Amino acid sequence: MAVKTVNANAEVMGAQAALFMNINAAKGLLEVMRTNLGPRGTIKMLVGGAGDVRLTKDGNVLLREMQIQNPTAVMIARTAVAQDDVTGDGTTSTVLLIGELLKQAEKYINEGLHPRLVVEGFEVAKKASLAYLETVKKPVDASDREQIRCVAYTSLRTKVQEDLANKLTDSVTDAVLTVRVPGEPIDLHMVEIMHMRHKMATDTKLINGLVLDHGARHPDMAKYNEDCYILTCNISLEYDKSEVNSGFFYSDADQREKMVAAERQYTDERVNKIVELKHQVCGQDSGKSFIVINQKGIDPLSLDILQQNGIVALRRAKKRNMERLVLACGGVAVNSVEELSADVLGHADKVYEHVLGEDKYTFVEGVKNPHSCTLLINGPHDHTIAQIKDAVRDGLRAVKNVIEDGHVIPGAGAFEVGLQTHLKNEVVKTMEGRARLGVEAFAEALLIVPKTLAVNSGHDAQDAIISLQNEHENGNHVGFDVESGEPTDPCLAGIYDNLNVKRQILQSSPIKLLSCSL
Repeated sequence: MAVKTVNANAEVMGAQAALFMNINAAKGLLEVMRTNLGPRGTIKMLVGGAGDVRLTKDGNVLLREMQIQNPTAVMIARTAVAQDDVTGDGTTSTVLLIGELLKQAEKYINEGLHPRLVVEGFEVAKKASLAYLETVKKPVDASDREQIRCVAYTSLRTKVQEDLANKLTDSVTDAVLTVRVPGEPIDLHMVEIMHMRHKMATDTKLINGLVLDHGARHPDMAKYNEDCYILTCNISLEYDKSEVNSGFFYSDADQREKMVAAERQYTDERVNKIVELKHQVCGQDSGKSFIVINQKGIDPLSLDILQQNGIVALRRAKKRNMERLVLACGGVAVNSVEELSADVLGHADKVYEHVLGEDKYTFVEGVKNPHSCTLLINGPHDHTIAQIKDAVRDGLRAVKNVIEDGHVIPGAGAFEVGLQTHLKNEVVKTMEGRARLGVEAFAEALLIVPKTLAVNSGHDAQDAIISLQNEHENGNHVGFDVESGEPTDPCLAGIYDNLNVKRQILQSSPIKLLSCSL
């Protein structure tokens, strides 16, 4: 063979053998991922080569961290990871649907059906599925917090336990609604995610303001301040070396002292202008505070002057925090002392410092009309914190998606069973020839979602599917209740999925990968 001529060590596999190797790879990945699906899914433990441990239920994290060798399985994993990059959710569902599609296709291929006919049927089923998706979507008002909250809870409940999901749902929903500006795209980077290895996971909370991961740089500065004026600036309050090579020559010590005094005077003038602004806005009122948050440095002598005048100063703040400070507290970030005035100041009800071991955190709370906020994640150890971070990111994306889409899809497997009924009762009847078998395979593959939900929650999959199909035949759009094992109305239970997540799954799963695999 030509390949053997080029490389005598090459492994050559016939078309049929390669096909079933691809199918087996997809089935293997399906078996690994299926126990993750739904609120009753299990947590996986990943152990790295260096012995580091990762606990997660997030399909995206699993697929990124697992060492996958088979090229077809790698392609499936990349498709699922791309699903998460685009929509923020749906990785496990994508892997399950692809694996089950190949599993169903295998039955017909073993009976002599050509793979191209299977793919042709999948193409027809995909188009019919996307059309059906538009008929079952339900509109959502962006001001309806309760319905948006249901979408966030549905997403979070598949990642963390129930009590923690309840706690995170309100925080995630309020965080997105806080940074949302009508008429503009939602920028989730304006939600700062901070973590502290402290207390319990259920102590995670939303801060309407900012949490900075450093404190004041003078030991005598006040640790707790109320009614605070916030000056956000990028002004150097220390001696700056020149940016070019230069020299200063002096002939005696007096000239040197004058040079040092001139340099000090230049810095002191800047500091004194900040002090003057503080006296202008605070006056003699001891109940008011003045906070300086500077992106550049502040030398010890300047810190002394600020402290003596009752000013709290934080230096070398991160650029991302400077941007969020203005959005949270108001005011304007200034780059020179000439711009200082009362109009550039922001305001917060309280600013206080929290010390945790050797780490200092500064809380800026009680801001009015904030367009930036902080989700403060607490947890007893790194495993819990990492798990909550993954869940929070998915929850934020879920809320963002529902606001931008303006529609939701009933969850709990209701969409999949309804689509399966639609394909079998209506779409298959319009098909002629053996390609209709591909549509039937697609319809059967959709049931993997409710089946897996039933198995993972300890119920019988066949009983669950039969009861769901009977309800759908009678015109009831119901899903599977993991608690009771009975059909339930997902809209009444508040179980919703994102429209664009379902759309992306249907678009990416059937054709792209199956054309390569089959």
